[in-house]
Amino acid sequence: MTTITILPEEKKYRAVAGRKQSVGRTAGAALDALTAQLDEEESGTLLIIQSQRPDRFFSLDQKNRLVKLIEKRQSQTLSEEEKTELENLVEAELNGARQRAEELLGGLKP
Repeated sequence: MTTITILPEEKKYRAVAGRKQSVGRTAGAALDALTAQLDEEESGTLLIIQSQRPDRFFSLDQKNRLVKLIEKRQSQTLSEEEKTELENLVEAELNGARQRAEELLGGLKP
């Protein structure tokens, strides 16, 4: 499964999946441009659109560091420590999305 993260940037959105990325005027445009780059084996996709508000599942510090590492990776090579940190932050973001969804679903149960 391919994980796609969509990050807002100044007046645009960046969609990132591993080393592939695209930019669009909207989150949907960035996603469409990125999915056009994916091959068949990457077609089973989990899409995460991170809320811009920090919460107990993914803090502002974590969000800021994630953005900083992704931006750095675009122009230079990350150290092994930074790669591990980036992987851990992506995992934390995915876990936060799962926890948010579980909380929402729990609130919907009769």
